[in-house]
Amino acid sequence: MNIYKCLNDITKYIDEHLEEKIDYNKLAMFMGVNSYTMQRIFSMLCGITIGEYIRKRKLSNAGVDLYENNPKIIDLALKYNYENATSFSRAFENFHGIKPSLVNKETKLKIFPRIIFDENIKITDEISYEIIELPEMNLYGVSTPSSTTTIKYDAPKFFQETYYKYQKQYGDIDYGMICYDNEREEVKRYYCLYKKEIPEFEKIKIPASKWLKFRINSQEPQDIRATSQKFYTQIFPSSPYNLKEIPELEYYHDDITDFLIAIN
Repeated sequence: MNIYKCLNDITKYIDEHLEEKIDYNKLAMFMGVNSYTMQRIFSMLCGITIGEYIRKRKLSNAGVDLYENNPKIIDLALKYNYENATSFSRAFENFHGIKPSLVNKETKLKIFPRIIFDENIKITDEISYEIIELPEMNLYGVSTPSSTTTIKYDAPKFFQETYYKYQKQYGDIDYGMICYDNEREEVKRYYCLYKKEIPEFEKIKIPASKWLKFRINSQEPQDIRATSQKFYTQIFPSSPYNLKEIPELEYYHDDITDFLIAIN
C-alpha cells in the first residue's frame, strides 16, 4: 500500500464532499483500516487532525464563496454544515480574523490549501519490532493538560518535574502515556505512570492486549518521536494491523524505552 496515495485519495474525497457531513469510516476505507487507525495516521503524517483539516478547508472555501458571491451568512452556514449563523460566524472570525458580515472586496482572507503528497517518496530505512502480549495492568500516575501542537514541549517538561518531585519517594517513572479527546484526534493530557500502587495518584487501567513493541536505545523525547514517526510512515503501510483504541505507552527501563502500540 502506498500510504501517500491513500492520503491523497482522502484529501481529494474531502474536497469533493465539503458541503456534506464527512463519514470517517468512508475515509478509512481508502487505507483499508478502521476509523481510529486512519485518524491517527492522518494526524501523524499531515501534522493536523482530520477534524481540524476538514474545518479549515470548509472555512477557506467559505471565504472564497463570501468574497466572490456575497451570499447570506445563514446560507453559507448551512452550506458548510454549521448549525446556525452564529456558530459559523464565530468559526469564520477565528479562522480569517474578521467577521463574515464585514468581508468586502478589499478584505484579505486566509487560504488553507488541500494537502497533496508526493506519491513517489521512497522509504529505505529499517526499523525492528516485535509483537508481545501483556495482561491487564493497573498503573498510577499524575498528568498535565496538553495539546497536539504543544505535546512535544509539555511531555518532557512534565516528566522532568514529576521525576524530581517524586523520585525519592516512589522511584523512577515507569511509563509515559498520551491521552486523546473522545474523537481520538486531539491530544488532551500527558501522564507519568508508576507500576506500584500509589493511592493518592490517579488509577489508570490498561486492558490486556497485543502490542507492537519498538525498542529505542534512548529515553530522549526526540528519539521517541522519531520512532513513532517511522512506525506511521514505514511499518504501518505494509502491515496487516489495526490500532486499538488504547493509548500508546512509553515504557522506560534500563536507560531504554519500549514504545508500545496496541493492535487487534
